[in-house]
Amino acid sequence: MDQIIVRGGHTLNGEIQISGAKNAGLPLMAACLLTSEPLTLTNLPDLADIASMAGVLESFGVDVYRNGGDGPHSTCRMHVPTITETTAPYDLVRKMRASVLVLGPLLARAGHARVSLPGGCAIGTRPVDLHLKAMAALGAEITLEEGYIEARTPKGGLVGGHIVFPFVTVGGTENALMAATLATGETVISNAAREPEITDLANCLIAMGANIDGVGTGTLKVQGVASLHGAQYAVVPDRIETGSYAVAAAITGGTLKLKGTRLELIESLADILKECGVDIIEGDDGDSLTVSRVNGRIRGVDIMTEPYPGFPTDMQAQLMALMATANGASMITESIFENRFMHVPELCRMGANINVHGSSAIVRGVDKLSPAQVMATDLRASVSLVLAALAAEGESVISRVYHLDRGYECLPEKLSACGAQIERVSGR
Repeated sequence: MDQIIVRGGHTLNGEIQISGAKNAGLPLMAACLLTSEPLTLTNLPDLADIASMAGVLESFGVDVYRNGGDGPHSTCRMHVPTITETTAPYDLVRKMRASVLVLGPLLARAGHARVSLPGGCAIGTRPVDLHLKAMAALGAEITLEEGYIEARTPKGGLVGGHIVFPFVTVGGTENALMAATLATGETVISNAAREPEITDLANCLIAMGANIDGVGTGTLKVQGVASLHGAQYAVVPDRIETGSYAVAAAITGGTLKLKGTRLELIESLADILKECGVDIIEGDDGDSLTVSRVNGRIRGVDIMTEPYPGFPTDMQAQLMALMATANGASMITESIFENRFMHVPELCRMGANINVHGSSAIVRGVDKLSPAQVMATDLRASVSLVLAALAAEGESVISRVYHLDRGYECLPEKLSACGAQIERVSGR
């Protein structure tokens, strides 16, 4: 397996182009199943998860074409005049739990879906029961057989209904929203997730002819239509990648200009970083951010992860790496996933002083981190180790970096261009 070697202790300065959001791109790709006309996405990142979703879609008969461009110039055209298969097999779905997002579109257009129960990162229980209850609320008949979700619509297709989520679910909201676009009548989705990726999906569906009200709020109202048409749509910038590189600037004491992103996408994170002593300036064009550490060491602050617009769980590991270098102590509370402190032992190998008590971690900042050999456990944990290694003087070796391939496009190259000494090598 490949490893990443970081020779830390260098200040980062320069510009980084932020890619399109993986967490927006995946449901947008699944939305191509809702129409017989082509859906073209621009600014779609080149990531392992995107390739996995493309493989799932191709198994249904989708023609997927990518132009090979990068960043804003990338184009992915997906066209499925006829859905030829409605089974998403285990071998494809096990690689990525977001594959379950094909459930709603397949049901809505084909009337049947057989989807393997998903896999993904080992960061805690992420059941799909809310997805299934949402489909049932639209009239689908659902059974679980031999590790597969077997779902069928009644004669005449899905029927609008009232979907009430007992707690916020991003994937459940996305599946419900896509399925409702082709259901007969009105669907109301209560306690819907409000993440920018949900708004992005809703706006794309509207561009395809869907009738959706309440975009950006906790209540979505969808008037079903007979069919959707094709469209061209640009994927929203990746707010988690934006935040990760903002932390890179802060943890190394440098200045990074993050291009192709917006402050509104990271407001809760920006508030925390400013409280820590980080300066964030939005460009006059509204399409860039300049991030720098203002004076001396970062100050310790308390953080709790919450559904959007609260502090994102996908930035918890990165902020923990930053707090490990802070002046003072901080408490980080994880309220979304129960197993998302698996990076703590690895950070401690690098000299961090962290004690976990249930769903909270007490982080006491140290003067400096030490280089070490560490192992990534999941996507966001892997980038937290890269960030810690950037701050540690000496050579760190990070294993299991295939996690990074799922969510960060060209990370070593982007950091190297700003002064980091980082390289990817074959396992040794």
